[in-house]
Amino acid sequence: MEYIKLGNTGMDVSRICLGCMSFGEAQPGGHQWVLDEESSRPIIKRALELGINFFDTANIYAGGTSEEIVGRALGDYANRDEIVLATKVWGRMHQGPNGAGLSRKAIMSEIDKSLKRLGTDYVDLYIIHRWDYNTPIEETMEGMHDVVKSGKARYIGASAMYAWQFQKALHVAEKNGWTRFVSMQNHLNLIYREEEREMMPLCKDQRIAVTPYSPLASGRLIRDWSETTHRSETDNIQKSKYDATADVDRLIVERVVTVAEKRDVPRSHIALAWLMQKESVAAPIVGVTKMKQLEDSVGALSVKLTSEEISFLEEPYVPHPIVGAQ
Repeated sequence: MEYIKLGNTGMDVSRICLGCMSFGEAQPGGHQWVLDEESSRPIIKRALELGINFFDTANIYAGGTSEEIVGRALGDYANRDEIVLATKVWGRMHQGPNGAGLSRKAIMSEIDKSLKRLGTDYVDLYIIHRWDYNTPIEETMEGMHDVVKSGKARYIGASAMYAWQFQKALHVAEKNGWTRFVSMQNHLNLIYREEEREMMPLCKDQRIAVTPYSPLASGRLIRDWSETTHRSETDNIQKSKYDATADVDRLIVERVVTVAEKRDVPRSHIALAWLMQKESVAAPIVGVTKMKQLEDSVGALSVKLTSEEISFLEEPYVPHPIVGAQ
């Protein structure tokens, strides 16, 4: 395993982050392809054996049961001081008033609930899951600052927003002497590269760590075009992200196949190696439901693409509608 500092911090994270949206108890109206605790624990244990120390979950994943499963597994298998544990806030956790968002009330309530589910006194990275248009960013940033100063989080990060919003949040924090974001968890992969226009240059300039989600485009970059899975057939979020551009994306997927076959490596090696050569990318967030997917992801660290291969993979890309930022 390789390790890297998380942006402009002294904290070491593995170059692969295990995304934990795949773990949890299926909820009505939620993802039905998630793994229960019995199936999740061996994957989490194997991730630790492979040197992964960076784990990303969220309060909203599987109604909070992802945090519970991850917390128990890490408590049993890991040294807490070596682990970098991230969770998120913003999603709707209950019906009625104050059940979602980034108000001070929501942040202070949800951090305590997340810590209880995770079975820990603190998280290493507390992330705002999306932009809250109904709460002043000043209120959100002061609330996140106070979470850090209370010792309940070591650092804070953001996810999936427009670059102007991220810059505004950074400015508000700096102006008031509050804790700044150290990471951006954004939507970035070979078939969705809109983040390269504004967000990636901003993160480079501000020394913000980029931790892309959907690095394999929910599996579309690594499956045969006609192949389906339980997730691909039932995951409406995946369909909303990629179905509309499937025709133009197909050529890129075919080029991933070409490079992978030439190198005699799994397709995931190529897709992840492309991401990890991007400046500012610290650790792609890889979600898995099978052990082989996990092991293949770690194996990608051995692949270094040539400039010719990168150009070959990138050349067919065309502009896409924005997906992620709201």
